[in-house]
Amino acid sequence: MDLYNTLTRKKEVFKAIKEGEVLFYQCGPTVYFTQHIGNLRAMVLSDLIRRTFLYNGYQVKFVRNYTDVGHLVSDGDSGEDKMEKGAKREGLSPIKIAEKYIKIFEDDIKDLNTLEPAFKPKATEYIKEMQVMVQDLLDKGFAYSTPLAVYFDISKAKDYTRLSGQNLEKNREGAGVGDVEDPQKKNSADFALWFFRAGKHKEAIQFWPSPFVSPLVEKGEGFPGWHIECSAMIKALLGETIDVHMGGIEHISVHHTNEIAQSESVNGVPLANYWLHNEWLTVNNGKMAKSEGTGFSLAEVKEKGFNPLALRYFFLQANYRSKQNFTWEAMQSAQTGFDRLVNNVSALGEVIGKVDDSFRKEFLEKINNDFNAPQALALTFAVLKSALSSEDKLATILDFDKVLGLNLK
Repeated sequence: MDLYNTLTRKKEVFKAIKEGEVLFYQCGPTVYFTQHIGNLRAMVLSDLIRRTFLYNGYQVKFVRNYTDVGHLVSDGDSGEDKMEKGAKREGLSPIKIAEKYIKIFEDDIKDLNTLEPAFKPKATEYIKEMQVMVQDLLDKGFAYSTPLAVYFDISKAKDYTRLSGQNLEKNREGAGVGDVEDPQKKNSADFALWFFRAGKHKEAIQFWPSPFVSPLVEKGEGFPGWHIECSAMIKALLGETIDVHMGGIEHISVHHTNEIAQSESVNGVPLANYWLHNEWLTVNNGKMAKSEGTGFSLAEVKEKGFNPLALRYFFLQANYRSKQNFTWEAMQSAQTGFDRLVNNVSALGEVIGKVDDSFRKEFLEKINNDFNAPQALALTFAVLKSALSSEDKLATILDFDKVLGLNLK
């Protein structure tokens, strides 16, 4: 299997830490709103990748988290906590907001035929583990406290920007540059590991006691920063080093860069051997965003009469590292293509023959080449047009569907 590793900026042959097993983590949603189909695309793509590992004979321990505290409106340290913003918007507690939107999300990804993760941790369930990691960073000199927060000192991190390749002097998207609200931060790009319930967070709804000290609060009360959450959950559920870490390209410059810095400073070993990043879904060649009226939900797709699996079919028509443009016309085309595939497979009958070795080999070559879903999907139509018997066509296509996940039979 060859996959593109963001960390090395090249395709590499996959080699598991433990033979026959893949430890796989994906950054999950912040559950304060209904996820738009751009976010759902990322879930389908991780499912495709997971299914590909399974198809190659690996056991996959897949973890995807829920962020239910600590993710500020920016990806750095500025703005309001998204969960509290959602709670105020709807007059519900953050816990109820999380429950509501986790349910919607899980219904959506079930409709899209994604496999269930081995673990679905909520950040609020791992506060103690986060505090232990933050204390370890303080003890080792990688972090420092101010009255407002505990920060990671990026000047202490080894090769801090190696994942993104960015120049911190010129660009630090989302890390609080231009919005530095703590004058005691040593570097503008230092990021919060723990926010005290003080300053702009004085009225925080979600907070916990901690071993950290601030003259402005009692018992170290506060809440974790977004980045430490994933590091702590990965360590607790998968270990210090995992095989594959996946997220969107928006995670590269801030979130994943910070995960690497804090995890590797604590553990002294690589956080992940392979970093995979999916590109964005655009709409009418522009940004998909609720604020622009283009943050379409799966419910809206269904209301227009489309099958959720036709949306999955649409997602499979583009490589995970390529941008994909969504239009309702493209969705209609995907529905037509999906219906044609389903009808053609149905016409093959009920008797399942033998998987064709030649086609299976070709399918493996395509899907194992950095998860090339468009070529793998196209091969199903080549099978339908081939001279194979109906029984063998059916067996071969159903074999492919173990990866494609279109629920063809």
